[in-house]
Amino acid sequence: MMDASSITDRRRLRRKVTFWRVMAFLFFAGLVLALYSFFGPGGIEKNRPQIARVAVDGLIQDDQELLDRLKDIEKNEAVKGVIVSISSPGGTTYGGERIFKAIRAISAKKPVVSDVRTLAASAGYMVAVAGDTIIAGDSSITGSIGVIFQYPQAKPLLDKIGVSLEEIKSSPMKAEPSPFHAPPEEAKVMIRQMVEDSYNWFVDLVADRRKMARAEVLALADGRILTGRQALAAKLVDKIGGEDEIRAYFKSRGVDDTLDIVDWKPEPKEGLFGLAGMAPVVLKGLGLEKWLPFGESARQISGKLFLDGLVSVWQVD
Repeated sequence: MMDASSITDRRRLRRKVTFWRVMAFLFFAGLVLALYSFFGPGGIEKNRPQIARVAVDGLIQDDQELLDRLKDIEKNEAVKGVIVSISSPGGTTYGGERIFKAIRAISAKKPVVSDVRTLAASAGYMVAVAGDTIIAGDSSITGSIGVIFQYPQAKPLLDKIGVSLEEIKSSPMKAEPSPFHAPPEEAKVMIRQMVEDSYNWFVDLVADRRKMARAEVLALADGRILTGRQALAAKLVDKIGGEDEIRAYFKSRGVDDTLDIVDWKPEPKEGLFGLAGMAPVVLKGLGLEKWLPFGESARQISGKLFLDGLVSVWQVD
């Protein structure tokens, strides 16, 4: 039977042990975070001389994270040249406009190559013309210079099921076009004026960046898509090729063409609870990747399970 004094001492000892365990955990977590920040994204890899590569893929929208990444690339003096790798069917005109302007800001400080991959159409091509030169594959799909505005029309369906919508508006153009009734002619005129204004801006942008007469661009700006070979003949791209041609262009601009190409990807949003995911990066940075259970081979095998599928031209209508 323990006396009260012994019980008190034991409790005090337990509290001390718990305290130091917590402190040890926090120290270890801080050490891992420090190592991750040094060796991981944004760390030492991005602060050595390099050619940065950033991907613009999928549907183009107003993507603040991508814009922030482009701004970081612009300000990073270790980046000597930039590759913008584009695989996109297009997206919003405004999203393309913001990315275009961010790339032009980079180009004011360092050379930029637009690398047209499988598909760079519509707003994807808008992003491509921001580069100092455009390199595409023989069978890349590009072009689709144009603007579209679509709206649904549900009135025929509502009429069939006996549903109607009544509205009181402050003015005839408010909330037009509406899916609940056919748009009046004035609304169609308003929308067409918006489309034509954006279209003219897009055409002028291409004419300026590609050093083409406006009439030449208008002849191609009917929404048509082209292969890389056709786009080269139409002066919408500068060269057919891949990494060798990209490096050759950088060399012509005075950039060391032997520099490593570093992919600037979105940083993982894992926080403190993602510490386990930092282990591979930290161990690899320390040259201790063999400590991982399956090494790099497991990661490579898992990546090959997700192969590219067939690609078709994206047609919104």
